Amino acid sequence: MTSLLWPYITPGIPDELFDRLPGIPLSKREIRLLLIAQMRLLPNSVLWDIGAGTGTIPVEVGLLCPSARIIAVERDEEVASLIRRNCDRFEVKNVEVIEGSAPECLHEIKDAPHRVCIEGGRPMKEILQAVWHSLLPSGRVVATSANLEGLYTISQSFASLQARNVEVVQSAVNRLETRGFSQTFTAVDPIFILSGEKLD
Repeated sequence: MTSLLWPYITPGIPDELFDRLPGIPLSKREIRLLLIAQMRLLPNSVLWDIGAGTGTIPVEVGLLCPSARIIAVERDEEVASLIRRNCDRFEVKNVEVIEGSAPECLHEIKDAPHRVCIEGGRPMKEILQAVWHSLLPSGRVVATSANLEGLYTISQSFASLQARNVEVVQSAVNRLETRGFSQTFTAVDPIFILSGEKLD
């Protein structure tokens, strides 16, 4: 599926095309591409995106997989409205936004997930446990962390949940930017991306 704003069949929508709110995180384009690659989406996947923020992942996945069902979980009402605006902006129709805090609100979601993306969340261990309980067999979880503490928590949780085929990737992206009369490469903050599968 394509939209007038993004008439291409490839992911990688430029960051500036999304509506933003001050202080609300946005997964940078290059990080989004890594996240989507780790999800290994199927055409009709049910994806839970927990801590959906600006809604970049729901929009990208919604365009890539128009037969998929995407549940975007966001605790802040204003940010949830931002996700809806971005979905409307890109004409994405297969995203449902749930306003609530994970893991408490996850039991309200009727459709069990094939894929889960976790982009933040303070009680990461509790969120992973709740997600794992709902995850369908052969499902995948992809989680991000910007620091070593989060990396350790996710790794330990995957181990205790007996996740299989665990992968860890750290992004290292530089973008060319113009500053004054010169051009220079600027680093995008590195992110750890962890993925694991539930085999039973």
